[in-house]
Amino acid sequence: MKLFVRLAWRNIWRHRRRTLIVVLAIGLSTALLVFYQGLMAGFDQAIYGNAIKVRGGNIHVHAAGYGAHVDEHPLLPLDATQTGAIIDAAKRSPQMLAATRRVTTGGMVSSRAGAFALRIVGVEPEAERGVSLIGQHITEGRNLTTADGDVVLIGRGLADAMGVTVGDRVTLVGRALHNQMRQRTVTVVGIYDLGLAEVERGTLYMALAKAQSLYLAPGQSTEVVLWLKDLGQESAVIRALEPAMASYEMTSWRTNFPELTQTMATKGLVMDVFGVIMLGIAGIGTLNLMLMAVYERTREIGVLGALGLKPGQIARLFLLEGVLLGAIGAFAGMALGLGLNALLGQVGFDFGQFTEMTSYTALIDGRVYPTLGLEKAPQFIVTAVVISVAASFYPAREAARREPAAALHYV
Repeated sequence: MKLFVRLAWRNIWRHRRRTLIVVLAIGLSTALLVFYQGLMAGFDQAIYGNAIKVRGGNIHVHAAGYGAHVDEHPLLPLDATQTGAIIDAAKRSPQMLAATRRVTTGGMVSSRAGAFALRIVGVEPEAERGVSLIGQHITEGRNLTTADGDVVLIGRGLADAMGVTVGDRVTLVGRALHNQMRQRTVTVVGIYDLGLAEVERGTLYMALAKAQSLYLAPGQSTEVVLWLKDLGQESAVIRALEPAMASYEMTSWRTNFPELTQTMATKGLVMDVFGVIMLGIAGIGTLNLMLMAVYERTREIGVLGALGLKPGQIARLFLLEGVLLGAIGAFAGMALGLGLNALLGQVGFDFGQFTEMTSYTALIDGRVYPTLGLEKAPQFIVTAVVISVAASFYPAREAARREPAAALHYV
C-alpha cells in the first residue's frame, strides 16, 4: 500500500496547474461551508439565543410529574427549600449565567377592546435583569421590581391590541392552585418592545411575590429557569446536574419551544444539502482531471499491466489519487475557513441594517460574531473525500479495463 500511495502522490503532481485548480475548487467549497457553518452558529447565538432569552431560559426545572400535566397551570409547585437546593446546585456549573424562580400560569387579560388569552409569568426582576431581554427593551414606563404589587409589564403587541398604555388598568384572570380562577385589577407599569408582536401578545409579567400570593402560596414557584452562557450546552449541563436533581424534571428549550427546534433542524438540513451540492460541483473537476489522466497515461497503464499489476491494483492507484486530491483540498479549505471565522469572530459582522428584514432578525443587537465552525468539520472533510473518490471511480474503472497489449500500442 505504501508504494501505491507514493505513486499516487507523484502522479497527482505531474500537472501541477491542473491539480491546483481541482484542489482550489474543493478547498474553496470546503472553506465556504466552514465559513457558513461558523456564521450560522453566530446567527444561532444572536437570534435563537436571544429568542430563548425572550421565551424563558435554556433549561427549566420542575417538580416530578410536571410533564404529564403540562397544560395545567399552575401545578406541582416547588417550595422555597426545593428551589434553593436547585439554584445552589445549578450555580456550580461553569456554563451558568443565572438561575431564577418563576410562577407560570394560564389566564386572560381584558380591557374595553376585548379579552386576550395569554401566559401570566411571575418573575424575579432583579435576578433576570442581566439575562432576560424583556426588561432590557422597555420603551414606556419602567421595569418591574421585587416589591411591586398589583402592576404588570406587557408587550407592545398586547398594548396595541388592547388599546392601553402605561398607567391604564386592566382586568387579569389566572388559574391558581387546585384550578381555582383568581381575578385582579392591575395597572400597566411598563411596556416592552421586541419587534415580535405575536410573542408580545402572548405573555404578561408581574413580580414573583405578587404571583405567588395570587396563584400559589408565598415561597412557592412552578419552575426554576437556568440561563446558560452559550446555546447548545444544554445537554451537557443537564447530564452534569442529573445526580443532584434526580428527583426533579429537567427539560431544555428544545423540548419547551419545539417551533425553535424545528426551525433550526430545517436550517441544518438545508445547509447539509447545500454543502453536498457544492462539493459535488467541485467533484466534477476531479472527474475531469482523472479522465484526462487515464487517456494521457494509457501507455503507462499498459506498462503497469505488463509488469504484473492486476486490474484491481491499477484501479486502486487511481482511486488513491482521488483520495489525495479530496484530502488536500478539504484540509486546505478547512484551514482557510477556520482562519476567516477566527478573524470575523473578533471583529464581528455588522447586521444592524438588516434587523428589520424578518421578525426573528429583530432580535439581533447589531453585530453577529461567527464561531470557528468546527461542529461539522469532520463531516465536511469526509464528504469532500468521498465525493472525490466517487468522481474517481469511473476513471479508475476505465483504467482497469485497458488491455496491456493494446495500451502499449496506444498513440
